[in-house]
Amino acid sequence: MAPTSEISGEHNAAGSRRSRSLYLFVPLAFVAALVLVFGWGLTRDPGALPSPLIGQSVPAFTLPPVAGRELGLSSQDLVGEMSLVNVFASWCVPCREEHPLLMRLKEEGQVTVYGINYKDNPSAADQWLNALGDPFTRTGADVDGRVAIEWGVYGVPETFVVDAEGTIVYKHIGVLTDQALQNDILPLFSQVTQ
Repeated sequence: MAPTSEISGEHNAAGSRRSRSLYLFVPLAFVAALVLVFGWGLTRDPGALPSPLIGQSVPAFTLPPVAGRELGLSSQDLVGEMSLVNVFASWCVPCREEHPLLMRLKEEGQVTVYGINYKDNPSAADQWLNALGDPFTRTGADVDGRVAIEWGVYGVPETFVVDAEGTIVYKHIGVLTDQALQNDILPLFSQVTQ
């Protein structure tokens, strides 16, 4: 029979190996968990961020017109027909990229498009719309950005579909593309006309 001190020494050595293994396992498990979370995040579409306002009435607001325009925009203007609300700014490079698509919508006349001009210099917004064309039926100047915040805007451009009752039914984050328009937005309008 082995002496008690040898048994307790072997026990301590085994316990020490176990605690060293635990110290190595915990950081490795943490790193593995981070890799999984980041990997999952990379597969997500950043333009598909959920909006808590989907299914809610548009926030109550009244905005003055953009410089050089006669008609401002209010929540009351968004009741009565289904419409598109585009949040844009003259300083926004992606807004310039999607602008021809908004002009096409105006020319085709199938969708009413309203604009919220976000944190923009009034004369710069006027010049931008004069140079590129004004696709908006009404455009509100959200100079301090409060209305956009109430709409849950993350950044410009963002586009919303609002139904005839004034309820937000869809939100598109980022540049509006022809693909998004054809696949996601216009089908919402055609559902109403059926």
